[in-house]
Amino acid sequence: MVKDKKLIYIALVPFFISMALNFPFPSKNFYGEEVASVLNIPIVTVNGFNYVGITSFLLLMASLYLLVKSLKKYRIRSVLIAIMVAIFTPPIVASTFQKNIATGIYAIAYESEESICNFEMKNESTLHGVCELPFENYSRATTQFTIEFYERYPFEDDVRMVSLMNNDAPYEVQLKGKERKRVIVETDIDVSQMEKHIDSGESTYVSIIIKSGEITRKL
Repeated sequence: MVKDKKLIYIALVPFFISMALNFPFPSKNFYGEEVASVLNIPIVTVNGFNYVGITSFLLLMASLYLLVKSLKKYRIRSVLIAIMVAIFTPPIVASTFQKNIATGIYAIAYESEESICNFEMKNESTLHGVCELPFENYSRATTQFTIEFYERYPFEDDVRMVSLMNNDAPYEVQLKGKERKRVIVETDIDVSQMEKHIDSGESTYVSIIIKSGEITRKL
């Protein structure tokens, strides 16, 4: 089955480097919001070509090529297994680390798919915003951090929505050990001096930044 053991060992080097470059922790979308991906590797983001992602993909391809060259048979099966490992191992390792080892804000999980912000005009000059943000603290220690908001896509800065919540930011949050909590954030925004602004709206998958001391996570 194996034709050249040395090639297998050599193939492992770019394989593990590729997975390390694509590791989804401690920040989500570290290189920008994903636009196009190959094998779960972000190749293009809203900021343009993701050169780290492209490098990760090329390293993965190089490792698969070396793997094929090192085998006499079961090449297709081995390549498919390697691809599955490359796709699923980084998120599994990240989740395991966060749930069992991480401390401080590294142990804070943010469920962005369940987050939501709503905006309504209170009067001619005041926009009221309220956001529900679900968190879970996997560690046993009480953890304090602050929340700020950012727009997921650069073009959203033209007519801001979520980032308007930074009017009263940063927002202080405290989670007890093993606590799961939906944090409610509210603010009144003076829009009288804004050239363009929303009158109402709803945003899901809310993009936030959490901070504690010198540590920052973009989620």
